[in-house]
Amino acid sequence: MKLLADMGVSQTVVKALCQMGHDAKHLRDEGLQCLPDPLIVEKAKLEDRTILTFDLDFGDLMAVSKADLPSVIIFRLKNTSPQFVLNRLQNILENCIEDLDMGSVIIVSDERYRVRRLPI
Repeated sequence: MKLLADMGVSQTVVKALCQMGHDAKHLRDEGLQCLPDPLIVEKAKLEDRTILTFDLDFGDLMAVSKADLPSVIIFRLKNTSPQFVLNRLQNILENCIEDLDMGSVIIVSDERYRVRRLPI
C-alpha cells in the first residue's frame, strides 16, 4: 500500500510500515513539513497514496472537494504512541483495503473505526 504520513504521524510509524513492505513516505522526509493541507491532498492524489493524519481538517477537505480520492485515515486516539498507532493502522490495512482502494475516509479511535466512502 502507498501511504503519505502527515506531520502528526511519527516517523517511527513510517519506518515500521516500510519494513512491513509498504511504500510509505513522511512529509518531513521530503522537506514538506510546511505544505498546506490542500496541497498534501493533491500530492497524495497524484502519487496514488492514502493520507495518514491526526488532523481532522482532512475529512472536511475531502467532503468539500466531493472527490473520490485520495483516501484518508484520520487517527482520533487517546494513546498516540507509535506502537499503538501502528497496531491500529495494521488492523485498518488488513480489514479495509477495498475501502481504501475505492476512496474512503476512515476515522480510527482507540477501540473501533468508522468508514465513510468518498465522495462524502
